[in-house]
Amino acid sequence: MAAEIELKLEVSSAAADEVARLPWLRQLAYGPATREKLVTVYFDTAKRKLRERGLSLRIRHAGKKRLQTIKALDKGARGAFGRDEWEEEVERDRPDLALAAGTALEKLATRKLKRKLRPVFETAVQRTAMTLQCDGSDVELAIDRGHIGTGSHREPINEVELELKRGDPAVLGTLAERLARSVPASYGVLAKAERGYALSDGATAQPVPAGSIVLAAGVSAGEAFTAIGLSCLKQIVANQDAARNGEAEGIHQMRIGLRRLRAAASLFKDVIRGAETEAVKAELRWLTDELGPAREVEVLIADRVGPLRRAEPRATGVGILGQDLDARRAAALERAKTALASERYRRLGLRTALWLAQGHWAQTGDPLAAARRDQPAAEFAAEVLGKRLPKIAKQIAKLEQLNPRARHKTRIAVKKLRYAAEFFASLFPGRKRGARRRRVGKILKALQGSLGTLNDIEAHKRLAAEVIRARGPSGRKAQKSFAIGFISGQEQKQIVACLAAAKKAGRRLPAARPFWR
Repeated sequence: MAAEIELKLEVSSAAADEVARLPWLRQLAYGPATREKLVTVYFDTAKRKLRERGLSLRIRHAGKKRLQTIKALDKGARGAFGRDEWEEEVERDRPDLALAAGTALEKLATRKLKRKLRPVFETAVQRTAMTLQCDGSDVELAIDRGHIGTGSHREPINEVELELKRGDPAVLGTLAERLARSVPASYGVLAKAERGYALSDGATAQPVPAGSIVLAAGVSAGEAFTAIGLSCLKQIVANQDAARNGEAEGIHQMRIGLRRLRAAASLFKDVIRGAETEAVKAELRWLTDELGPAREVEVLIADRVGPLRRAEPRATGVGILGQDLDARRAAALERAKTALASERYRRLGLRTALWLAQGHWAQTGDPLAAARRDQPAAEFAAEVLGKRLPKIAKQIAKLEQLNPRARHKTRIAVKKLRYAAEFFASLFPGRKRGARRRRVGKILKALQGSLGTLNDIEAHKRLAAEVIRARGPSGRKAQKSFAIGFISGQEQKQIVACLAAAKKAGRRLPAARPFWR
């Protein structure tokens, strides 16, 4: 088995051409560049059994050679930018499962699987590769240009991959940052296999939910933060195409990824302190703020105005209010698209990835910082969960006395605790612990739902005030005010029910047995 440590950048076709001509890159090159055509066929069952297990199986044609490669798709298994990889030369165009012995595929490599394997998609790229020597390390830089194909559909590939052959993984970050300053390059989160599966399933540019996080036993708090953070970043970046296409759910999933990453930064605040961390957090807040208005208007239209339009199509002012909100939604979507097309956003992804993997917090030799970073993740998680749960229970007990701002802070605290339970779940295995975790998760989900509805009501109030204050004929204003008043009346009835539901769930929280013990 080889541990593949690589970092991928996505570029345009023009930028891919430009990379190979960069003078500073040529100065680092050791020996001539090589060029070859690579055609790779990926295999799986009709039910995508390998993908479900986080594996890919491929046969690559490179000249007269055929190489069979088994990969673990889950980054983080071998470090921040690492994957487990097993490669063997084969003689045929079909996978040889006898070579799966000693690999992650071994347990699945049965005769039944062999019968069910079939080609799913292929990639065909022209690869330009060169070996770079930088700070005492050897790195292979590969520029791939070509396509992914399923037979009836194609998608272009324009990528730059940096693979560490010898030396310090931090060199990958150094080179990636310099490349991003030289050409428009962004952090690539999806492997070719993941893109191929999405294309074969007709799911390209579709909203992507959060992926599962599996932390290996014995990892440190610092390693856990990197793995969790990269998973959250993957959700953010994987939804950018859907968001750019104006998909409301794509924006929603991007915001969930941002909330999860910001929650992780809060949970690990004692591990990642520093100026660099604050700078990255500021950029994450900026992106959250740029995407926020589109989501707020969408929720008001979908949950309130849409149903009212259908139930009372002739109700005074509903149509006018709907037109106003449709215009606001369009403007908010344009604001989100502008942010995602900006240079600031392009740099955010790579900067965040490098901070997660090898930022100052991960390298500092300060004894106190190192002790926090190297603390066993299970011990760290138990401490975080044990402190936060009782605090939330106390806040819920006095929920009716809290003003909207304080309720909002309580909602955020509940959300962070729920994310923490998901992040750390794999550190506490076992049937009993799993049952306890699900019980706690169910309570937190109920709490988050009730508090989320209360927060939406407050957001609707703010948005309604903006709509009423907007310039326009007085008659239209009066009609919109009537419709908003009708919606507000409906929502006021919900407040009492939501408070009662939150308090009911909150009373169950102290009695829930901790799954981290």
